[in-house]
Amino acid sequence: MSEQGVVEGPDGLPRCPWGLESETMADYRVYHDTEWGRPVHGDDALYERVSLEAFQSGLSWLTILRRREGFRAAFADFSIKKVAEFTEADEERLLADPGIIRNRAKIAATIANARAAAALAPGELSELIWSHAPASDGRPVPRTFADVPAITPESTALSRDLKKHGFRFVGPTTAYALMQACGLVNDHLADCHIRDAV
Repeated sequence: MSEQGVVEGPDGLPRCPWGLESETMADYRVYHDTEWGRPVHGDDALYERVSLEAFQSGLSWLTILRRREGFRAAFADFSIKKVAEFTEADEERLLADPGIIRNRAKIAATIANARAAAALAPGELSELIWSHAPASDGRPVPRTFADVPAITPESTALSRDLKKHGFRFVGPTTAYALMQACGLVNDHLADCHIRDAV
């Protein structure tokens, strides 16, 4: 984990170092500035994030970010109800889709996770995930990447709860990445210009 703190961008604004980009990675700055760490609510919206974090496991987030529209098209805009009804034929279709990551285990997990989410009451997935948000006043504000954990007791508990409801590819590290992305925690560095906005 890098000891690096915020870095000034070409626009003069300080950002988390990963939020800056080479010319080929402009997607990261937009994602950092407009999306990462902002609260996400709603079952379908959170199911999408659970799915994308699972697909990201072992890969660069940029790889997923650049295929997000392909994922949305392939997985019916991450409608829990629709994906829960996917068949083996849909699984084979997805394995042939160049717009997504064609990993059989992750595709099967995404479909299984839709079925697990569909078995919950409306709003229950959102409530389950958000119930693991730690109290913000008890968390130290990270100054460098070295201050940002990979897992926490809350992410371990979230992982356990999701697995108990039948979710797959939701280990503690993936659960923590979900918590960061969806605003359950604010891991923008202390001097990042976005920190106060989220």
